[in-house]
Amino acid sequence: MPKIIFTGGGSAGHVTLNLALIPSFLEQGWEVHYIGSHNGMEKDLIKNLNNVYYHSITTGKLRRYFSWQNFIDMIKIPFGCLQAIYLVHKLNPDIIFSKGGFVSFPVVVGGFINRKKIYMHESDLTPGLANKLSLPFVNTFFTTFEETINKVKQKHKVKYIGPALSDRLFNGSKEEGAKFSNLNTNKPTILVIGGSLGAQSLNNAVYNNLDQLLKTYQIIHISGKNGYNPDIKRDGYAQYEYVDTNLKDLLALADVVISRAGSNSIFELASLNKPMILVPLPNTSSRGEQTLNAKSFVQKGYAELIADENIDNPEILFPALDKVYQNRAIYTSNMKSNPVKITSIPNLIKEITS
Repeated sequence: MPKIIFTGGGSAGHVTLNLALIPSFLEQGWEVHYIGSHNGMEKDLIKNLNNVYYHSITTGKLRRYFSWQNFIDMIKIPFGCLQAIYLVHKLNPDIIFSKGGFVSFPVVVGGFINRKKIYMHESDLTPGLANKLSLPFVNTFFTTFEETINKVKQKHKVKYIGPALSDRLFNGSKEEGAKFSNLNTNKPTILVIGGSLGAQSLNNAVYNNLDQLLKTYQIIHISGKNGYNPDIKRDGYAQYEYVDTNLKDLLALADVVISRAGSNSIFELASLNKPMILVPLPNTSSRGEQTLNAKSFVQKGYAELIADENIDNPEILFPALDKVYQNRAIYTSNMKSNPVKITSIPNLIKEITS
């Protein structure tokens, strides 16, 4: 039986693609193992999967800024590498697939020491620090943005494949979306989505400007776990903590989407030709990758960008929203005439296993 080790963690973006790939590997008869941290979110996400063996190693966070914690983590990282070297030797996989995050670096090193074939994937325009450090040890580095090729030195290892997307959001029904949300198919509709936990700035922008927004638009608001407020009820306003099966129908109903600028989300929206207003995480909360993602989409004519600190300002929000809605045909045309390159999950599996 062929065997694969997945790794990646620290944030949902470093686990999502692995979650999409794992079921197909299981269906094809692979033995699947996952190496992650002791207490990271990847452990919670992976433990719900049947027939996947989870292994924990010690991890130290890789920081780009000064912190006294760096001195402790400088000890943890080599120890994690030793654990990973042993685990990889013991499990003896045919392939290792890394999605990045600080837990992945020791696993990549362990694979390299054990002379295993290693594939790595980057969702954002610029590689994260763990992927940058891992690049010398991997065989192939898959990228979502073509521009990423110019951000690394070992260009011969890079393969631009575009986003790896499932078909979960395709073939949505506008009518079903209206039925699910109790909204009207004929009124301009804005979908605001801020991730599974929610985005406080986006939620505040909706709550503080809701009455004014509803004069022109219907609002579908996916607020996330931390932002859901069941006390707010208005005609033309549908609020959800989380939507799964019916998300494709709500997207079919939406004319414009206001979203964070995580790579997976914005490429899914682009594949559906949805005009966007992107609100990247502020650089104080990230390494700035979402800002670069958003700027790339603005340059392509897919979206407009509003800084996080300005999204709640009606003098900035409303002109941008009106601009995108009134010119939505132009944004849609730009996406159709210059479509994003997409790799299906089956095709990515072929790339990994060939």
